[in-house]
Amino acid sequence: MDSKIVFAGLVLVVFAVGVRASDPELTTDFSAPAGIDGNFFKSTLLKGVPVASPNFATVTAANQNNFPALTGLGVSSALLQFPAGALNPPHTHPRGTELFYCMQGCLDVGIVDTTNKLFTTSVCEGESVVFPKGLVHFQINRGKTLAKGLVGFSSSNPGTNRLPNVLFKSGIADDVLMKAFGVGKMTIEQLKNAKVN
Repeated sequence: MDSKIVFAGLVLVVFAVGVRASDPELTTDFSAPAGIDGNFFKSTLLKGVPVASPNFATVTAANQNNFPALTGLGVSSALLQFPAGALNPPHTHPRGTELFYCMQGCLDVGIVDTTNKLFTTSVCEGESVVFPKGLVHFQINRGKTLAKGLVGFSSSNPGTNRLPNVLFKSGIADDVLMKAFGVGKMTIEQLKNAKVN
């Protein structure tokens, strides 16, 4: 069989699989709801947001849940503010890739891939970093001043699963956690009672 035909067939299969696996939001045309004006497309959600915690990042989302104009568009955003020493705990976004733009200060960030390999880097004012959909990642401000970033997501509802909450605040039975982590009940109780974001 001609190698060009085989290659063309392979490209078609990859394209077809890629289309099926893409975000379904992107397959519909936008149609403005009846009875709206230009203010429907505007949001002040990220304007003048106070920092809520000295220990954890203040994350203010703009997504389809609080900014209806984003519904079906396949995009959303968030403002992240990190006082000195603040952490955005390890988490995932199951429905969206995150593009983080650092507006102020510097952050150390980490990404864990599906082979459990940790990748770390620093991102400073004017720089960006991408966190692929579904991968565990975190950000921490090891500096002495406030750091801020603006996030763009590839979904109008990317979701967030913060691992400390998912594992220790969701009601998973102690014996399951003890066996999974190879620790005793006292350690699990400490983790369940820890203050997390």
